[in-house]
Amino acid sequence: MVDRATATTPCPSSCRRGEPRQAREALLTDLNPQAKQMADESMVRNLDAQARAIWPQESLLFRRYALPVDAHILDAGCGTGEISSRLAELFPRARVLGIDIIDKHLELARSRYQYLAPRLSFEHQSVFRVNAADHAFDLTVCRHVLHSIPYPDRVLAELARVTRPGGYLHLIPEDYGMIHFQHGAPDLRDFWHEAPARFGAATGTDLFIGRNTYGILAAMDLEEITVDYVIDDTVRVPRETFAAILEAWRDGYAGLIDELVPLGSNSARAYFDQMISNVRDPHGYAVWMVPVVSARVRRSQPGLPTAE
Repeated sequence: MVDRATATTPCPSSCRRGEPRQAREALLTDLNPQAKQMADESMVRNLDAQARAIWPQESLLFRRYALPVDAHILDAGCGTGEISSRLAELFPRARVLGIDIIDKHLELARSRYQYLAPRLSFEHQSVFRVNAADHAFDLTVCRHVLHSIPYPDRVLAELARVTRPGGYLHLIPEDYGMIHFQHGAPDLRDFWHEAPARFGAATGTDLFIGRNTYGILAAMDLEEITVDYVIDDTVRVPRETFAAILEAWRDGYAGLIDELVPLGSNSARAYFDQMISNVRDPHGYAVWMVPVVSARVRRSQPGLPTAE
């Protein structure tokens, strides 16, 4: 969903603690530390299941925006086009552009949603540097991306640059401190308390970006900042849909988590299997609180910061 700079090695632990920020950032040159996982076939399953779980609640939030009937919409980090296509259907006279850097995902999106062309199109572009003029879009969407990349503030500045004054940013910045399961063996609290922080430190990413996005947007002097939540739980979402998300996470990430995060005697796969069992148990309960953050670019703003 993002692109790769010249180096491909995440910042080692020695550069993340006790060193100046400039030194740490100098070594963080991989803009897509999860490239392999993002391109894995499990991600296709994940994007499909996440869209089915989240869209019914999220679509109501999209309807609140005051958009022109012929709006120009950007879906930055569009993946396989699950949400780009839904936006094109929700706003039937809008033009929607989905951008991503995984060509296989873009090819699948073009094939699946050809019936919506030319109003819906897909291009190979980076969220760090969008190939668009300033103020080109009425609505700029970025979902399930910011937690997986370094420098989310740079991406948000770039997305604001291409959004017109009075236009909107619509974001899903994931936060893995907002997912909860019932107790079991192994204890899933151990996994969610330890793994996201250590995984983020090892990859130079913020897996708690959901709670930090408000402050970034406020510092950019955007207005009408809102934080809502889609409640993805075993009451509101079909259990098999929730389980499909967890299975895709397991299949795509368990190996990398085991490599980067010491989890004691239990493997990441064992933890995910316990989560899936919890969700499929008809008496079990689990919840993933998904932040949906939006903001409006000030109408009178003379200029906006651009990504570096």
